[in-house]
Amino acid sequence: MPKRTDISTILIIGAGPIVIGQACEFDYSGTQACKALKAEGYRIVLVNSNPATIMTDPDLAHRTYVEPITPEFVAKIIEKERYAVPGGFALLPTMGGQTALNCALSLEKMGVLKKFDVEMIGATAHAIDKAEDRELFREAMTKIGLDTPRSHHVKTLTSALDALDDIGLPAIIRPSFTLGGTGGGIAYNKAEFIEIVERGIDASPTSEVLIEESVLGWKEYEMEVVRDKADNCIIVCSIENIDPMGVHTGDSITVAPALTLTDKEYQIMRDASLAVLREIGVETGGSNVQFAVDPRTGRMIVIEMNPRVSRSSALASKATGFPIAKVAARLAVGYTLDEIANDITGGATPASFEPTIDYVVTKIPRFAFEKFPGSEPTLTTAMKSVGEAMAIGRNFAESLQKALRSLETGLSGLDEIEIDGLGKGDDMNVLRGALGTPTPDRLLVVGQALRLGMTQQEIHEASKIDPWFIARIAEIVTLEAKVRKFGLPKDAENLRSLKFAGFSDARLATLAGMEEKDVRVARHALDVRPVYKRIDTCAAEFASPTAYMYSTYETPFIGVPASEAQPSDRKKIVILGGGPNRIGQGIEFDYCCCHACFALDEAGFETIMINCNPETVSTDYDTSDRLYFEPLTNEDVSEILDVEKSRGTLVGVIVQYGGQTPLKLAHGLAAAGAPILGTPVDSIDLAEDRDRFKRLLDKLGLKQPKNGIAYSVEQARIVAGELGLPLVVRPSYVLGGRAMAIIRDNSDLDDYLLGTLPSLVPSEIKTRYPNDKTGQINMVLGKNPLLFDRYLTDAIEVDVDCVADGEQAIIAGVMEHIEEAGIHSGDSACSLPPRSLSPEVVAELEKQTKSLAMALGVVGLMNVQFALKDGGIYVLEVNPRASRTVPFVAKVVGAPFAKIAARVMAGEKLSTFTLPSGPIGHIGVKEAVFPFARFPGVDTVLGPEMRSTGEVIGLDTSFEAAFVKSQLGGGTKAPREGVVFVSVRDADKPRILPAIRELKEIGFSVVATGGTARFLQEQGIAAQKINKVSEGRPHIVDAIKNGGIQLVFNTTEGAQALADSRSLRRAALLHKVPYYTTLAGAVAAAQGVRAYVSGDLEARALQDYFVPARG
Repeated sequence: MPKRTDISTILIIGAGPIVIGQACEFDYSGTQACKALKAEGYRIVLVNSNPATIMTDPDLAHRTYVEPITPEFVAKIIEKERYAVPGGFALLPTMGGQTALNCALSLEKMGVLKKFDVEMIGATAHAIDKAEDRELFREAMTKIGLDTPRSHHVKTLTSALDALDDIGLPAIIRPSFTLGGTGGGIAYNKAEFIEIVERGIDASPTSEVLIEESVLGWKEYEMEVVRDKADNCIIVCSIENIDPMGVHTGDSITVAPALTLTDKEYQIMRDASLAVLREIGVETGGSNVQFAVDPRTGRMIVIEMNPRVSRSSALASKATGFPIAKVAARLAVGYTLDEIANDITGGATPASFEPTIDYVVTKIPRFAFEKFPGSEPTLTTAMKSVGEAMAIGRNFAESLQKALRSLETGLSGLDEIEIDGLGKGDDMNVLRGALGTPTPDRLLVVGQALRLGMTQQEIHEASKIDPWFIARIAEIVTLEAKVRKFGLPKDAENLRSLKFAGFSDARLATLAGMEEKDVRVARHALDVRPVYKRIDTCAAEFASPTAYMYSTYETPFIGVPASEAQPSDRKKIVILGGGPNRIGQGIEFDYCCCHACFALDEAGFETIMINCNPETVSTDYDTSDRLYFEPLTNEDVSEILDVEKSRGTLVGVIVQYGGQTPLKLAHGLAAAGAPILGTPVDSIDLAEDRDRFKRLLDKLGLKQPKNGIAYSVEQARIVAGELGLPLVVRPSYVLGGRAMAIIRDNSDLDDYLLGTLPSLVPSEIKTRYPNDKTGQINMVLGKNPLLFDRYLTDAIEVDVDCVADGEQAIIAGVMEHIEEAGIHSGDSACSLPPRSLSPEVVAELEKQTKSLAMALGVVGLMNVQFALKDGGIYVLEVNPRASRTVPFVAKVVGAPFAKIAARVMAGEKLSTFTLPSGPIGHIGVKEAVFPFARFPGVDTVLGPEMRSTGEVIGLDTSFEAAFVKSQLGGGTKAPREGVVFVSVRDADKPRILPAIRELKEIGFSVVATGGTARFLQEQGIAAQKINKVSEGRPHIVDAIKNGGIQLVFNTTEGAQALADSRSLRRAALLHKVPYYTTLAGAVAAAQGVRAYVSGDLEARALQDYFVPARG
């Protein structure tokens, strides 16, 4: 059927900031949808508050709104765009995750869609409601004869307790309309049940939860299904969770295709999936259906379905090469599957041709529990992972071990792991306990249990992991035992067998007691090298022109080409991606990698992307000319470079766009003869080498805080004593402030040296030197020393981004942090241009940045962080690479700096580019978004270690309006009226007065703790005293829980005050009350609330702020 011609404009709602449960897979799907529908001739209007996305680049949609994704703002956008051009207006809500679905449903219920004659396409409001409302979904499944877990749908705690009498414990609590299981969990006792139910009712936008029978230990499967309006249906991919039920699928290790289903079981599940889509009413797009199977009885139940593209859709797309989001977008405008050509096969097959794969894909989540001290690393039905790595192999073992080393957590494969409690008594009991507790490391525990003599059956009984997977892990353990006993094989056949089982050179070196480089030399001497196969959706049944590849050590079959890489004879540039998302290294770096691909393609180079993150746009098959889905290790990257160098000209490798991941490889690649493009590797080292960097600053006449360096625990104590407290301490060569801390007293120093530093020791060192903790730490510090800086209290922090070509440097943006220095730059809100700095100070910051760029020989991007205190400018650190602020600066200034820098690295000069000059007439505010609600035991106070998962932008002509937009975009419910609670440290009391007066002027009431209330009353501000938690009830936490507080300002000083106010911050978080824990944040919030109350916030397209410069 032809595409619809009655529609002229399509509004696509994005997913907003990166949060746990909703990451950059929605930038991938949204970008595909924008490109596909724009190519069909539709006018595309996009709304997304995340500046680090490719989809918000101003040339992707016709109208791009980087505005909060709230019904209020999207309604303003619809009103503005509905009649801008003639023709029908449609809303596509299925590309932006739960955020987009919930927003679309709200617009429907508010009557906005009816008022402006807007049609929802891709999924109807009725279908979304039916799938997302737990009770309606259960009724729908009963109607078509599919089993679901026994359950009760409740809205109050009283009803939930009644339901518990029927369901029993353990019970699973699932809130309706939430993301990634937010607010849900598994209750094993009544107290836990009450706590999770209350949390779930709060988390659900409709205040509804499902109380469900426990299916813990059952096997979990997913089906990725696509259906068109003619009722053509295909299964794109089946996915099997290695972790049994009880772990959120986003936190589970998964494989594709499903490996333990019989053909009959698969067909039953397939038929059930199609029946689910038909009954729910998904007629034009993709959906994900989740099943659980009791391994003892074979009973199959439907858990849930997502009537949209999802995290699993992105994984299935990358696993098969089938572009689900692109196809779903075209189905939404009237096409049928048989009318859409499959790009991967060059159009040789239609999209109705069900993908077939002849390899195994493994996805492993990446966690960040180390960022949240006090959090419990137990996995439940509420998602906690922050990213994921994917690997492809010709068998499960090869795929699994590649995935493990892709995580970048220090693993080289199925490594040994320390298990608490071993060697102190009943080791088998300890192992059973470790296997029965779902944690990020449970698969490694399986390996360790096998090494310690536990049987496969005992492991299955303890973990409920399917015996097939345990048997494959046992085969890996058997092979490694042979290497330990006999050393590295001397013949090609046995060595290739080990490599085919996924063993990396680094892992073999550890097992054989050799150096990694010696394993590589021996392997090459035997001509044991990987071959590269193509992802083609059809198991090589048709030729694929798409160069989307993975490696394998499979022995080539007779008559089959060993390698399908087929390198070209063009000039080529390799871009190294950032690997799995993590806190400190996320979508911002993938944005830069994509821009490098786009810019270098425009400049005539062949672009080659290496990455292992299935969520990203960079791993889309058409972002680069050639894509290698491989781990980012020296071994894997070097093998690819050897293949690509065999034909054509390898111009160089870009390492400065993927964060810390590729930078760690730069030395090894350069030593192997790979040309590194851009800033010299030595300059990157110089910026991290404290002694050399200090000499450079002295030579340039620039200041830095008093500092020191320590290569051992003993030296750290000496340096701290010499510098004096307070201090900021961080390890070298880390990203996101990993293990960075403020040391205020000797107790803090002891906690840091003996508590924090051991977490940085790689498992290999722990295994080699198990009983020498201090020695382990000193080995790490010997290569990556500790850096100490005197802490500049109450300083203003500034970020400056620049681009340089070795001869000239231009300033991209100067950003003033809203929070004071000492809060990690990734967690601090910032404004561009600066809101309080004088032109003279800005000019001096720009001058110092340019002198650093020239002195370091920067070619490409550079970021400098400064602190301003008492008229002095201090250099905190220099990063001669892409920073996480690059996308934000590009959106605010209107210049594609990542593209420009990529072309500069390829040899062009800055003088050849036309860039914006002069002041801009608007202001951008970047705000961080945090996952604290996912970690119940964690305090929400910010510090020098980064803990945010994503960011949003507020863009307007005033700081106040831009700031409140950034808060709304990040999910904060800014109040228009009500009560503000104030409790601030003594030093902040005089400085908070203007903010309190501002709120009083617009009608807010004030309550405060004793000392703050007295001070405010002395200054003529009416303030009612309220009890601290320690002063007895009713206290501030009661007031928050009772809905009596709409805004919280709370700054503290000292460990005791911090501990006393922890429950207050936690209550504000859980009850969605905006809270600010820094003075600067509170002042900005008061200004923002005033702008919000005035009601003059405008929705304005990015294209209206400026005509963007082109690289």
